[in-house]
Amino acid sequence: MEHREDNVSPRGGAHDLSCRCCVVGGGPAGMMLGLLLARAGIDVIVLEKHADFLRDFRGDTIHPSTLEALHDLGFLDEFLRLPHQEARELAAVIGDTRIPLADFSHLPTQAKFIAFMPQWDFLNFLARKAADYPTFRLLMSTEAVGLVTEGGRIAGVRAKTKDDGAFTIRADLTFGADGRHSLVRAEAGFAPIEIGAPMDVLWFKLSRRADDPNETFGRLESGQMLVLINRGEHWQCGYVIAKGSADALKAEGIEALRARIRALAPFMSDRLAELASVDDAKLLSVAIDRLPLWHRPGLLCIGDCAHAMSPVGGVGINLAIQDAIAAANLLSVPLLSQPRPPDECLARVQARREFPAKVTQEMQAFIQTRVISQVLSGKKLTPPLFLRLFTIWPPLRRLPARLIGLGVRPERVRSPRA
Repeated sequence: MEHREDNVSPRGGAHDLSCRCCVVGGGPAGMMLGLLLARAGIDVIVLEKHADFLRDFRGDTIHPSTLEALHDLGFLDEFLRLPHQEARELAAVIGDTRIPLADFSHLPTQAKFIAFMPQWDFLNFLARKAADYPTFRLLMSTEAVGLVTEGGRIAGVRAKTKDDGAFTIRADLTFGADGRHSLVRAEAGFAPIEIGAPMDVLWFKLSRRADDPNETFGRLESGQMLVLINRGEHWQCGYVIAKGSADALKAEGIEALRARIRALAPFMSDRLAELASVDDAKLLSVAIDRLPLWHRPGLLCIGDCAHAMSPVGGVGINLAIQDAIAAANLLSVPLLSQPRPPDECLARVQARREFPAKVTQEMQAFIQTRVISQVLSGKKLTPPLFLRLFTIWPPLRRLPARLIGLGVRPERVRSPRA
C-alpha cells in the first residue's frame, strides 16, 4: 500500500493516544467511516488488527450503491481504473432452466453494474484516499482488546500491538465495525438476536478458460447448489451445503467433492485437479443476526457488528458501507460543533439503518426457506412460480436489481467536507 507516513502507522506504538473518534475494524464499514469523518475534518483513528488487508474469501462485491458513493466523493473514475469485472445482470440455472433474476441496466446510478474486485484492493483504495486528510490515522497490526468505561460511558479502547504491547486510545466516540465476531459488541454487553441460516458455504477458486461462460450465475440441482462468480482469470466458487454438514462432506474426500462440482458445472471437469484436497475449500459458516440495540453512551455499532448478513445477494458489504455513510451524515456536524455527540444522535443512526437491515434479512430468510432449503433437501427441483415469472416478464427483473444494487434505503454522501 502507498500511504502517507504522517498518518498511517504499521504499528500502534506503546504510548497512549487520544482522538475524537476511534473506529475498531478496518473492513469496508470502518474504512469508509474513517474516510468520511476525516474528510469532514474530524480527528479519527481506525484500528486494523492485521498487518495488511490480504485475506482470501472475503466479500468482493462492490454494488451500485457503493459505486454511487464513490461518485459522490469524486473517486469513481479512478476506482474503476483498478482491475475488476462487471456484472450487469445475475441469473440462476435451476435444473435445465436458466432464469435471469436481476437486470441492473435500469438503475438510476452512474454505474449500472456490480463490480467484482478483491476486497483488499478496495480497502487499499479507501486507505489511500483517507490518508490524504491530516485528521486520519490508520493503525495496522493493532488489535482492540477491550473498552474503556468511565462513569457508565465508553471513553475509548484498550489496544495492543505484537511488538510494543498494550496502550489506551481515548475517544469521545467509539465505533464498533469489527464484524460478526465483534469484540466490541461482546465487551459492551450486547447480545444479538439469532435469526439463523440453513446453510454454510465452501469457498474455493478454479481457473477460468476463454470459452467459459461470461456471466456470474448460480447452478441449482436437487440437493446441491453452486455459485460461480466470474473474476476474469478465475472463478470464485461457492458450494452451498446444509448447515453443519461440512465435516461429513470433507470426510468423503476430495474425489467426492470434485464429482459434486462436476455434476453442477461439467465445463469445469478439465481443471478440478486444482482442488488438491478438501482443505482447499474454505468454510464460511453462515449466520444472520442483529443487535436489538446498536449503541450506548459513547459507542455505536455498524455493519456486521450490528447485523450479520447471509451471503444471499452479496449485500452485506454494501449494507455496512451504507451504515457508515449514514453515521457520517448524521454525526459529523454534532462531532464538529459539540464536545460530545448527544446519545440521541447515535439513536438516530440506528433508527435510520435498522429498518433496511431488518427488511434485507427478512428477504434473505425468505429465499433461504423458499429456495435454498428446498434445494438442499434433495427434493425434485422445479423452479417455483415466482421465479418463472422473471423469465416471462423481463421488467420484473428490475425489482431485485434495485434491492440488490441499491438496497432498501440507499444512502448518499451528505457529510460535510472540511
